[in-house]
Amino acid sequence: MSIYREYDIRGIFEQELNEQTITRLGYALADEMRQYGEYVAVGYDARSHSPILFEYLTAGLNAGGMKVLGMGMVPTPVNYFCNYQEWDGITPCASVMITGSHNPSEYNGFKITINKLPFFGEDIYALGRKIAALDFPPKAPRNVTEIDALSVYKTYMIENFSHLRGMKERIVYDCGNGVAGLGLVDIFAALDLNAYGIYVDPDGTFPNHHPDPSEEHNLHDIKEVLAARGDIAFAYDGDSDRIAVLTHKNNIKGDMMALLYAQKMTNPIVIGEVKCSQVMYDTLRQRGATAVMYKTGHSNLKVKMKELGADLACEVSGHVFFADRYFGYDDAIYATLRMLELIHDGIDLDAQIAKLPQVFSTEEIKVKTTEQEKFALIAKLKELLQHPPADFPTIVEIIEVDGVRVIFEKGWGLVRASNTTPVLVTRFESTDEDEAKRYEESLNNLIASAQKQLKD
Repeated sequence: MSIYREYDIRGIFEQELNEQTITRLGYALADEMRQYGEYVAVGYDARSHSPILFEYLTAGLNAGGMKVLGMGMVPTPVNYFCNYQEWDGITPCASVMITGSHNPSEYNGFKITINKLPFFGEDIYALGRKIAALDFPPKAPRNVTEIDALSVYKTYMIENFSHLRGMKERIVYDCGNGVAGLGLVDIFAALDLNAYGIYVDPDGTFPNHHPDPSEEHNLHDIKEVLAARGDIAFAYDGDSDRIAVLTHKNNIKGDMMALLYAQKMTNPIVIGEVKCSQVMYDTLRQRGATAVMYKTGHSNLKVKMKELGADLACEVSGHVFFADRYFGYDDAIYATLRMLELIHDGIDLDAQIAKLPQVFSTEEIKVKTTEQEKFALIAKLKELLQHPPADFPTIVEIIEVDGVRVIFEKGWGLVRASNTTPVLVTRFESTDEDEAKRYEESLNNLIASAQKQLKD
């Protein structure tokens, strides 16, 4: 059951993701999909075992009565894109992306969309319980129709951003040997952009660096290229649904990206996660936008966007979701073009960020714990915050949207349980650097007390 996570299914190839498990997964998924239609679009990332998992999954889907539209190796956003297109008169009712995202190369996984909505949370856990009780499904004839989804996607981007053609800014980018280059290279060339990419060839062993642009050390190479020959830089995770944006002065996180994107929207509804800066929420509201704080997780944000009719959503880690002029999912290639559009329209990214109130904030800090203990720790922490120690900073408000976001007089601290790994994730922010450190120290001490009380 450990492979069934909050937002997707993920594990180590052959050890956990083997023929028996994945064929049964396809068979069980077919049962979930059939009420909406008979075609499911399936793509995969650059990992060497992804095509093998495609065959296992296809065998189960076919046995369960679903026909597969096979798109081969593609970025995850192309997989999502398929749900909104017709393929020779066929509109798929679901899609599955086989990807390990930014995990090490031995990992792989499955991101599932059914009826244009993410399949996640309790639905995934229930699916896991169902699969555990299944026998190996009966064999069925292979039913796969190959589609060139990548070409249709690239054409869509080139047509919708034709006004960027011939931009003179020097663009540099790092695909991290993931799949972003499958789209970006041709799109940049067709738009006659001055672009130079590194590690653009897909290689699931990730020989140059780990494809996780939210980790600063993975940006070392692209920073050097930016300094030598670029005006703006972009970096991508392994399956191209997360982006990093770099200037000569700033590493622009997802919440600050949302502020920049929202400038070109009229009174937008923007959803952020609990890790987003208070500066983002306050500035959006000052500009007349509606800013909503919600749970972390790409699946959570996509569902909330649809519920609220939101224009934009973001995670600090670089997931950016556009419903404004797009389909409402996270797409790092599309986010790149929207960022270039801002520059094309005369927006100075660094100047806009310089105007914002200065705050001191930490990166995500992870506290190791166990799968069994992490949610109990959050519950105990909430209990302790009702009667904090005498020297604890003054609490203005406690927000329990996802974990605990404690609002202090000059900032905030967040503690939440990761839904994908056995850690607590913390982040701290203040208008005063010493206060930010104080908030961090005080909440860490309270976490340690919670751990001790649980053990006692």
